[in-house]
Amino acid sequence: MSDIPSKIGKYEIVQQVGKGSMGSVYSAFDPFSSRKVAIKVAHPQFVDNTEEGQLFRKLFFNEAHATAVLDHPNIMRIFDADVDGELCYLVMELIESVITLEPFTKADRLLNIREVVGIIYKCAKALDYAHRQGVIHRDIKPSNLLLNEEREVKLADFSIAMINRADNKHTQFTGFLGSPLYMSPEQIREQPLTGSTDIFSLGSVMYQMLSGVHPFKGDNLAAISEHITQDEPVVITEFRSDLPDGLAYTLKRMLKKNPAQRYQTGLDLAADLAVIFEDLDALPNEDALQEKFGRIKNLGFFKGFSDVDIWELIRACTWQNYPVGTTIIKEGESDHSFYIVLSGVVGIIKNELQVDSLQEGDCFGEMGYLSKATRTATVTAKTDVSLMKVNASTIDRAAESTQLRFHKVFVRTLINRLVETTNQLSHINPV
Repeated sequence: MSDIPSKIGKYEIVQQVGKGSMGSVYSAFDPFSSRKVAIKVAHPQFVDNTEEGQLFRKLFFNEAHATAVLDHPNIMRIFDADVDGELCYLVMELIESVITLEPFTKADRLLNIREVVGIIYKCAKALDYAHRQGVIHRDIKPSNLLLNEEREVKLADFSIAMINRADNKHTQFTGFLGSPLYMSPEQIREQPLTGSTDIFSLGSVMYQMLSGVHPFKGDNLAAISEHITQDEPVVITEFRSDLPDGLAYTLKRMLKKNPAQRYQTGLDLAADLAVIFEDLDALPNEDALQEKFGRIKNLGFFKGFSDVDIWELIRACTWQNYPVGTTIIKEGESDHSFYIVLSGVVGIIKNELQVDSLQEGDCFGEMGYLSKATRTATVTAKTDVSLMKVNASTIDRAAESTQLRFHKVFVRTLINRLVETTNQLSHINPV
């Protein structure tokens, strides 16, 4: 026998569309307005007469109080809130085929830069609107940002929102509220909040959507809190070599520790993001990135790398093209990069004699990368060449699993190169 109710209040239940530890969500029909709606119902055991139950009930209905005056295309609307017997429920806008931004914070599922900027731009406009209505969200995170079928973003879950309106007569929730990974420094310190706290949290989301890495990740709450309040995140360009300068600047400003140094309004942030759109046409599109992925995945050097590892390297490393005859690195110069040949042929020259030729899938520059010493040979392009340039800082910023795989292959490559050199020396006749 199904435990799904046929009716809640005046609403006719259609089906269950989601269930979590704290409640369930149903699609339903409102016979009075003749529209489909979503109904979020708290599990009865959490809204009992205990002190904890009463607090949960207040949190649950706080969303309705916070969003009562909010009517914005990028904010999920709340139509009704009530109690039916033991059931506390909210009636919300029904979003078909909804997904959160959570999957798009993973390295192998990142959206293209233009789409990320577009999503954050709309979030900034929505937050600006909410702030002007006296509502601070306080819990901006990927799971509270929803995408519908048309890829429009919706801000959801205002359950711990702070309401600064003259008509609000409900007790405000204070203290350590929110999701620790996405809190602002002032939230962690339990200091007064303004709209800029939401901008900081949105900056953490944006950073993760661009890099696949959280800017303040830590092993425990104490470490996370210290990173957020004390430590500067790794510059985003360490993970993404293809970002325009304006975007890196904007993200850095969103994540300033001092609220006064951040964007003061969502509208100011949105204005900068709109300007950045003009610089995005020159960036590689998704088809170009997929082509790079295919080329790398098929190279012997990357055998055993996961898709996540490869995507991290694609976004972080520099891709360089050299016409035939170009000197790529020169003997005696300081260049601590490591190069992988994606296409074409390069020649290795030492003491003005060519000692080797390398082609697609081969690599060079291992010793300079490893020892930071000056180059002991010159490398030139014998044909038009496409290379992947890897810096030590690039690998250091990658996920631990990616680093381990890279260094394993790197050591194997270095050993093979030494074996080849030893074999060549063994065939040299003594004078």
